[in-house]
Amino acid sequence: MGTETGFKHILIPLDGSRLAETALPAAAFMAARFQSSVTLIHLIERNAPPEVHSERHLTDAAQAQTYLDEVARRAFPPGMAVDCHVHTTEISDVARGLVEHAAELRIDLIAMCSHGRGGLRDWLFGSIAQQVVGLGTTPVLLVRPTQAGRAPIFTGRMILVPLDGDPSHEEALPVAGAVARVCGGALHLVMVVRNTASLKGDQVATAMLMPLATQALIDLDEQQAEDYLNQHLARLRAAGLTASAEVARGDPASYLLSAARRIGADLIALGTHGKAGLEAFWSGSVGPKLSGRSHAPLLLVPLAAASRVDDPPDPPAA
Repeated sequence: MGTETGFKHILIPLDGSRLAETALPAAAFMAARFQSSVTLIHLIERNAPPEVHSERHLTDAAQAQTYLDEVARRAFPPGMAVDCHVHTTEISDVARGLVEHAAELRIDLIAMCSHGRGGLRDWLFGSIAQQVVGLGTTPVLLVRPTQAGRAPIFTGRMILVPLDGDPSHEEALPVAGAVARVCGGALHLVMVVRNTASLKGDQVATAMLMPLATQALIDLDEQQAEDYLNQHLARLRAAGLTASAEVARGDPASYLLSAARRIGADLIALGTHGKAGLEAFWSGSVGPKLSGRSHAPLLLVPLAAASRVDDPPDPPAA
């Protein structure tokens, strides 16, 4: 599974709903830029209802094939390699089925919808997206519909990359860099360090007993964060990429959402723990908070996935 020339094969799961289709524009844009082939997939679920939250849910294989063929003609430009696959054997675990197909088809990117405007279908799709991230080792592009239920605008021109000093989370950098290169975009690195208001547990008591020492440690954290980001900036700029960085204090998720709006980010790239398990990414981290509140798509990169996206092709002529 994988390639040395970018996202060469993109998998897009669809169930017949408008919610799921909000991932299509961003996926089509990435496919055009990376010159990727695309596979649209529908998995027949065991005991699936024909409708969920007043939207159709395809349960018939022939109907599903007709639907995928229609989407391929409607959502992708002529000449792009788009395959349509219906898994006709009924399954009960959709997320695991998607992960297994991604491995079998040598997929480099899974593009799918995360959450919508509320309701059962949105919860189900959000749950499946989270499980795919936790079970797999393939980068996942999560697209959240706008409040109007439409697909967000995606150009790859400004990519926010949160970092926290953990080397495993740096896996997102090469992938984000590849997207920026083919899109003619820029990278903005952000590291949020603690402040006295964001301390927890025993740290609060320590801060009350030793406020000056606590403040000195926070100042040291900020200086180390600046040095850390400057090292990454030097490498990115040496590779010919446009990059900037900032260090802030406070709650990571809140600040990252604010920074994304301020700089007009249309993509947030995050490193994840992938096969370390569902809880490694989705419990107590900024990932789920961003997924539920960010209008910019999230590119989630599991450990060891960055080696699959090294030198993307030159962008097509305008």
